Amino acid sequence: MKRHLLRLAIDVFFGAYIATIIDRVVIPRVVFDNVISVFDLPHQAFVIALALILGVLGSVSSASVGRLILDGSVCGAWQRAVAMNVAWLGFTLTLLAGWVITGISPSALFNGQGLEGAGRIFKALFTPNADIIGAALLAMVETIYLAFMATAIAVPFSFALSFFAARNLMDHGAIPRAVYVAIRFVTNFTRSIEPLIWAIIFSVWVGIGPFAGMLALVVHTISSLTKQYSEQIEDVDTGPMEAISATGASRTQIVWFSVVPQCVIPFLSFTIYRWDINVRMATVIGLVGGGGIGTMLIQYQGLAQWREVGTIVILIALVVWIMDVISARIREALK
Repeated sequence: MKRHLLRLAIDVFFGAYIATIIDRVVIPRVVFDNVISVFDLPHQAFVIALALILGVLGSVSSASVGRLILDGSVCGAWQRAVAMNVAWLGFTLTLLAGWVITGISPSALFNGQGLEGAGRIFKALFTPNADIIGAALLAMVETIYLAFMATAIAVPFSFALSFFAARNLMDHGAIPRAVYVAIRFVTNFTRSIEPLIWAIIFSVWVGIGPFAGMLALVVHTISSLTKQYSEQIEDVDTGPMEAISATGASRTQIVWFSVVPQCVIPFLSFTIYRWDINVRMATVIGLVGGGGIGTMLIQYQGLAQWREVGTIVILIALVVWIMDVISARIREALK
């Protein structure tokens, strides 16, 4: 019964989705080239009616998209053909809606005036100004240390939190499960907010500069590493845990002597990779006052000094490439 209701819900949702695209994108934006109010009741009635019709017909005839998604197959040749055609219709309408909503315009991309302006910028980018290399190198060093300190500060917090965020270690009571859910919720929430937004928040909080950028990366790194560490803990071999538990060891001893040894190498690999990511992120958060070379980049970009921008971009690309090679070699050595 529950599975039948779930199939029906998927069919109704799919019908509503198709009706919405037809009503809000295809008819007004493609056919009539205008926009209809979302709160127009007759149009809402059309969406609801089509959703219910598709849901009921799919349920009665077994030509159900919900059945196709959940079960991977539909009984009957014509039922399967109908369900597949409806699914392809949804996919095609999604592509059409994406094209319209994102305003894709090949004519604008290949416009003569636009190509001429882009050509001027690219020409300036690839004729860098060597006079700012000294200042750019100092800003790049600041960026690297910003990423390093963010990673170094985040690792102990991530390490500690990861054991409380691992389902296989927190399934022995109501309180541990509540702690697990709370940590998962907080880390998922903080990770869903981009470092760029955290950098804006901390720039207001502690002022513009590398400290704000470092704090932004610390928050995001703790959330990301906690997730990666905890997933690694959930994948450990349970044999050593059961063996140590049979000796009468406490839960802390079980974790320390059976879980941690299995996770040390993957944890190190995740940490090095995260530092590599943080170096890249540090160049971006500087655009909103997070310090480092990103701040320097946005200053020259705002002045339309494209030769200087080109110098900074080349330096960033070179440093990121070197960091990528080094981190890849270290991770390979840890395997």
